[in-house]
Amino acid sequence: MKKPLLSAVLAAALLTGVAESGTACTNTGSFDRWLTQFKAEARKEGISPRAIAALDGVTIDQSVIGADRKQSVFSQSFLEFSDRMANKNRIAAGSGKIAKNKAIFQKIDEKWGVPAAVITAYWALETDFGANNGNQSTLRSLATLAYDCRRPEKFRAELMDALRIVERGDMPPEEMKGPWAGEMGQTQFVASIYLKYGVDFDGDGRVDLIRSVPDVLASSANYLNALGWRRGEPWLKEVRIPEHMDWAEADLNIEKPVSEWERKGVRIADGSKVPGSLPAALLLPMGKNGPAFLVFQNFKVFLEWNQSLVYCTTVAYLASRIDGAPAVTRGHAVGFGYEPTKELQTLLRGRGFYDGEVDGKLGLATRASVRKAQQKFGLPADAYPSPELIARLQSR
Repeated sequence: MKKPLLSAVLAAALLTGVAESGTACTNTGSFDRWLTQFKAEARKEGISPRAIAALDGVTIDQSVIGADRKQSVFSQSFLEFSDRMANKNRIAAGSGKIAKNKAIFQKIDEKWGVPAAVITAYWALETDFGANNGNQSTLRSLATLAYDCRRPEKFRAELMDALRIVERGDMPPEEMKGPWAGEMGQTQFVASIYLKYGVDFDGDGRVDLIRSVPDVLASSANYLNALGWRRGEPWLKEVRIPEHMDWAEADLNIEKPVSEWERKGVRIADGSKVPGSLPAALLLPMGKNGPAFLVFQNFKVFLEWNQSLVYCTTVAYLASRIDGAPAVTRGHAVGFGYEPTKELQTLLRGRGFYDGEVDGKLGLATRASVRKAQQKFGLPADAYPSPELIARLQSR
């Protein structure tokens, strides 16, 4: 039984640009002239002169353009990334944050049905619970990216929404700081998400995702709920898999009821019971020799938040660990790093299996191409590269 687990939104890169192709272009116009024109457009869209004045004196930030051009995020394997990001310290700290904010999380659960562990996992991975929000001017970063030739329309809309945040009174311009791509707050919302899903949960009359923990947690829950979170359902469970199976079925686009996976010999590792009728996909983030998970409908929400499979699997795994799950069984898979992945992508392109960018990221498109090549060569089609596959690709 096949159903697409991946939504259409994953076809487009997120504003954080994790997997978007790096379009080569050159900026030729004057930034000051562009900014004057943008201010005029903002006035036509009904933004007040007071809010537009937040852009007075803003200059281009070449470091932002440089960062946007050379992104190489998430080239690590799942185990490499999760070892660093889902470590014991974050698990313990996350549990402590839940205990400290128990009353807030209870109200959030009643209203939106999103578990505290899931919200806390994002809180941990995005900013270490607000310790590392970023210190670059959000308006300057967004203005730079809206002017830049690579993705101007996306960031033009975000800059408009950032001005609307100023207009609404949520945040004075000088306090709007974050990383180079213009996200804000302790769970790193872009301006459009901040504006649409931000919640004033502490009742002070404004949405403050930088300093107000109640606002941060409630806004994150509101957004996750809007992305389709299902109350009371699991998101990810580690499983044991049989030695021999049809590895091509380990595909996020192939869903089967849990009972059918169990008939194929897949077993939930901690022995917990999941309704047999729930649809799930088998995820092997490092192939058949690495960790194995069943992922459920709620895993789609992780993929909506950020399209990187390594990031999504890591934050879902961290949430499960904060929720009490044991550490994952590591297996004996070998990580496939940045340079080997670039070589792999080049080989796949040369043999007609891949038409994407050679970017050193073992993302969904590259893994789909790996599976095609494995099926062509009669290798286990687990969508993860192996020395055998490289040898076949190199042979003529």
